[in-house]
Amino acid sequence: MYGMEHPASIGKYDLDEYLGGGMSHVYRATDRVLGRRVAVKILTEVSAAEGESKARFLQEARLASNISHENIISVYDFGEENGQPFMVMEFLEGQSLRQALDSGTAGDLRRKLEIASALGRALDHIHLKRIVHRDIKPENIHIDQMGRVKLMDFGIAKAHDVSLTRAGFTLGTPYYMSPEQVLGQAVTPQTDVYCFGVLLYEMLASVRPFQGPGYEKIFQQIVHEPASAQPLRDARVPEPVIQLVMRLLAKQPLQRPNGFTAICGEIDGIVARLVPVKAKATPAPPVAVPAKTLNLKSPAILIALSALAVLALLGLIFLIVSRFV
Repeated sequence: MYGMEHPASIGKYDLDEYLGGGMSHVYRATDRVLGRRVAVKILTEVSAAEGESKARFLQEARLASNISHENIISVYDFGEENGQPFMVMEFLEGQSLRQALDSGTAGDLRRKLEIASALGRALDHIHLKRIVHRDIKPENIHIDQMGRVKLMDFGIAKAHDVSLTRAGFTLGTPYYMSPEQVLGQAVTPQTDVYCFGVLLYEMLASVRPFQGPGYEKIFQQIVHEPASAQPLRDARVPEPVIQLVMRLLAKQPLQRPNGFTAICGEIDGIVARLVPVKAKATPAPPVAVPAKTLNLKSPAILIALSALAVLALLGLIFLIVSRFV
């Protein structure tokens, strides 16, 4: 097990800092050849000894390395050293959507819908490649320092021609699982549509649509109980958004919106109709008004000046006469 003491390197990558992990460990690393910072994910020795875990790890690496999209984390390389598989990804700075939601920095309604739209475009892209993510949750969505959204972790993603799960075995995070995942039924792109709906519900209402004291209770709600729109209304979410979320959370896959092209179009249309928040007006600085210039050619001014001149002349004559009297 890796801990504070970790391998110095793997392949051509120097491992600089342990970042965390469970069945696999993630490190901030440096590519010695290209000189760039990367993230290296290494399957632990215990997990590597399990055939299915190792096969799943390599499947994730192969799937992710064949995807190129601005809203999906890039995988640069993968390999195996001393029996341990590893993959090399772009190093992301910023925070997960979970951290943003917990800290209250995910933004207002407009910003949250923009994040959802970016995620939807990423999911639309992988669906075109016949890949289902199956684990959409705030922890698997990254927001970098420029506000760009990145979908991560294809650990349980499933390609159309790959099967690594036993019949009836479910994979996914319980709160975000679809009814068909809970029931162990076939997983399709509509599964991601449902999980996306759970995520959007939580982003907007600050609570998950289904909660309970244990997984059994949560699974029962997911399969049998409709989600309540009241928490969304309490959060003053616009009605068109509420109606979209409710359709995303339909129990039957065929009752959900058909694909993310339509979903993103609907979200973008709602964002375009939102009234921008007006900034408080800043009082304009006082403008100096120039004094009016005296117009010496005005008739009234000329008359007044003439009268003053006559009075001055009379006063002068009076002074001279009084000296000789």
